[in-house]
Amino acid sequence: MSDAPHPFSALSPETILDAVETVGPHCDGRLLALNSYENRVYQVGVDDGPPLVVKFYRPDRWTDAQILEEHAFLAELTEAEVPAVAPMARDGATLHRHGGFRFSLFPRRGGRAPELDRPEVLQWIGRFLARIHQVGSRQAFRVRPALTPERFGVASRDTLLAGGHLPAELRPAYRSVADMAIDGVVRCLDRAGPLRALRLHGDCHGGNVLWTDAGPHFVDFDDACAGPAVQDLWMLLSGDRESQEAQLAAVLEGYETFREFDRVELLLVEALRTLRLMHYAAWVARRWDDPAFPASFTWFGTQRYWEDHILALREQIAAMDEPALSVA
Repeated sequence: MSDAPHPFSALSPETILDAVETVGPHCDGRLLALNSYENRVYQVGVDDGPPLVVKFYRPDRWTDAQILEEHAFLAELTEAEVPAVAPMARDGATLHRHGGFRFSLFPRRGGRAPELDRPEVLQWIGRFLARIHQVGSRQAFRVRPALTPERFGVASRDTLLAGGHLPAELRPAYRSVADMAIDGVVRCLDRAGPLRALRLHGDCHGGNVLWTDAGPHFVDFDDACAGPAVQDLWMLLSGDRESQEAQLAAVLEGYETFREFDRVELLLVEALRTLRLMHYAAWVARRWDDPAFPASFTWFGTQRYWEDHILALREQIAAMDEPALSVA
């Protein structure tokens, strides 16, 4: 770990407010940090209008072209009247710079967590996911990454083995189980055969769906990527197999109102869950030089955490060999 201060340490309240004012609105001094680890996100009060949300991008994560491609996707969704929260344009630009940081402004959109145990809620979300995927299938990302075993599995394994977070006595066990997990993911992909990749939200869990009486709206497309449609569906499922199949049936009832879903992609659910487990652990390791991470993830690197992580991967290896979820 470097002793140099993290870049976000220079993001003072004055810098945040000055950045917002460089693109137009005059701030009234109100500032509220919102929940975000990857980037820094704040609600900012402005004169003569509702508060805005300003997002400061983590340095060196995405290129300008990758950020702007995400913004272009959001603009397409907005044009198609899909309730995704897109950045605001100022003089035609959605990505701005100030004080060494890149940032964007968004309208504030309130909401509550969706009640994912209610079939009608899942159906409603499914309808809008289908519309997101309709737009996402119109063209391909050119510079945003794809969801692949190499990026989420192999690179994650290599990051953890190269770092200092794994206890020495658990390294052989982790290496062995990670290799078996990656092999299992590849087998799932082989069984599914060639899949059509499209532009996705990429991280569509319940926390990124805000619910109002008017229905859902989708936030935080920071992980937008190319991949199979099921990636945006499986994170809405929880519980035992019977519960997940009932939830999936509700999502697909709404989804297939607008777009056909290829059932062969259900072969990938456990493979995608495996890749997410591996990627999450590596993500925390890669961000350990950010002071927010040691303070928030105090359990990371403990013997218990890695024992549980290895056990979870073993369970996923078995799960990937089980029959896929099914719906009528």
